[in-house]
Amino acid sequence: MQLRVVLSTLAMSIVVVAVLGLVLQTQIADRLVQGKEQAALIQADISRQALERDLARIDPDRDGAQAVLDDVLDRLSTSGQGADHDGLARGTDPTSDAGAFDAVLIAGSDTVGAGAPGALPTVPGGVTVEVSAGPAEVIPPQLRAPVLQGFLATKYLTVASSDQAAPVPTLVVGQPVRTAGRNLQLYLLFPLSAEQRTLALVQSTLALAAGVLLVLLAGISSVVTRQVVRPVRQAADVAERFADGHLDERMPVHGDDEVARLAESYNEMAASIQSQIRQLEEFGALQRRFTSDVSHELRTPLTTVRMAAEVLHAQVDPAEVTSARSAQLLVDELDRFETLLADLLEISRLDAGMAELGLEEVDVGAIVRRSAETVRHLVEATGTPLLLDLGDQVLAEVDPRRVERILRNLLANAIDHGEGRPIEVRLAADEGAFAVVVRDHGVGLKPGEAGLVFNRFWRADPSRQRRSGGTGLGLAISLEDARLHGGWLQAWGEVDQGAVFRLTLPLRHGERLRTSPLPLLPVAAAPAAAEPGIRDAAPTAGTALPPPEADTGDGDTTNGGADMPEAALPEPTLPGPTLPEPTLPEPTLPEPTLPDPAPPSGPGTSSVIR
Repeated sequence: MQLRVVLSTLAMSIVVVAVLGLVLQTQIADRLVQGKEQAALIQADISRQALERDLARIDPDRDGAQAVLDDVLDRLSTSGQGADHDGLARGTDPTSDAGAFDAVLIAGSDTVGAGAPGALPTVPGGVTVEVSAGPAEVIPPQLRAPVLQGFLATKYLTVASSDQAAPVPTLVVGQPVRTAGRNLQLYLLFPLSAEQRTLALVQSTLALAAGVLLVLLAGISSVVTRQVVRPVRQAADVAERFADGHLDERMPVHGDDEVARLAESYNEMAASIQSQIRQLEEFGALQRRFTSDVSHELRTPLTTVRMAAEVLHAQVDPAEVTSARSAQLLVDELDRFETLLADLLEISRLDAGMAELGLEEVDVGAIVRRSAETVRHLVEATGTPLLLDLGDQVLAEVDPRRVERILRNLLANAIDHGEGRPIEVRLAADEGAFAVVVRDHGVGLKPGEAGLVFNRFWRADPSRQRRSGGTGLGLAISLEDARLHGGWLQAWGEVDQGAVFRLTLPLRHGERLRTSPLPLLPVAAAPAAAEPGIRDAAPTAGTALPPPEADTGDGDTTNGGADMPEAALPEPTLPGPTLPEPTLPEPTLPEPTLPDPAPPSGPGTSSVIR
């Protein structure tokens, strides 16, 4: 900024100085020329009067006129260079301002209309006769014509001088001089050498002054800009450190100018933001502590209620339909309640940064199959085909419990919203990462909902019946689990076209993800009708996903531009509490109208709703 201001100031200063210099030079040159003209006219008038006195009795047409003219002109030139015959020295009167001059006397024709203007007299035989004194050859005919007609005339010429190498600009003043006979032509030549030297001195002085002025302006603008920019730089540095988390950073306040008021306003704003951030941190910590405490406190009465519910459920007579149904509903809701408590505890641990990974090198395909087995009861209840395309063996360093929980949530979510249509699960890997894609062909997602499905307790359709008894926290926990691994969990969907969820994790913990082995945006149609149940995808059936090499990772339309990395959370180091895995007895009532009982659940189990 400082350099930019100095350069712009110099550019504008150069323009101003150039314009000012041209104006000054023009004014000085005009004044010099005007002064020279006025002095020359005065000198010409004095010279004319002197010549008319000396030539009052001289007839230029008589013999011996040439010698007279030379003598008179010699006296006139001597007076112009030193003093005249009346004793007037140069510099003692106004006429001396004209400076040195040369004189020319020409005894030409004074008959107006006798020929062309400036025509010379002739004698019989056609020989031109002209009596003159001085360098008459330098006087142009355009100047002699008005003088012959009796007028005063001036003209600027470039006259070559014997004592100077280059021609000299010269002011020529011509006027008639009366004699005893006809009029003579008097021309005074005033060289402008002194004016040229004066103008050159003025130009060099202006150039030097302009250079010095520009240097001074550059220094002044640099100093002034630095005084203004330095507080701005300090404010930017303080703001950057404040944004990095150093909330105690403040700007120094000096004086009471505008910069000081800016620093005071910034410090007040920073103090207000710091206070609000601390209040939010305290509130968040209080909220997490409250959630954790409530979840822990509820486990004791929940255990008591569960024991009572199991006793009631065991003593209910199957013949009493109403009692049996009520006992079954009580057990199912207790299962869901316990799952919700486990999810709340897990969320509180994740928010507090107390979750840690139990890393193992495992076969990811085996984890996918175990996850599919945990939702088998939902697959059989809904008659949903679950097609597994696991490909070659993929070994990765992950926490198998958390990865299995992510996949279980994704599969349960796909079954809930798949409308009984085939669900495809595909596994692929490249040199640095592996990806698992779960796609359903159900109701899909409306525009903008792909970014909301991971919000806590968010549902796309609250009135929709849930088969898995989800708590609304499954996808939120799955997203945090993916971030804990340094991976991505992304979603895509269109109305009536189904939804796609893609889990991408590095093969080695700590490696940075750059692209995903599988695209997020499907490019093929739904697979052909398949038999309900969990089965491997037939080679001829294919899937709705393109091969791995179709994804270039450059954000094109093949993958919908969804390969942008999620912000990964740092690996926590504090150990988190572990909850015992509850064991529930399977319900035994064969009532066909009752909902299927939920599977045993614990801290690693989470169902999903939208």
